[in-house]
Amino acid sequence: MSQLKKLVNDKPLWDSFCEMLEVELEDTHRKLEQSKDLHEVYRAQGAASMLHRLQKLRDRVNGARSEKP
Repeated sequence: MSQLKKLVNDKPLWDSFCEMLEVELEDTHRKLEQSKDLHEVYRAQGAASMLHRLQKLRDRVNGARSEKP
């Protein structure tokens, strides 16, 4: 857990990580929009869900309660 705290509490590193997540999320949304096969849609939905969870990693590691949708 201490390694994660180093990641989420180092602002420049965390900001770079979040930028990478945004790029991946945009790519995943594009795949989701262009998917023709149902399995591809499910895979893209799962990827998007995991990327959103990673965006909330800082709150989880630092103990803040996240609100459920």
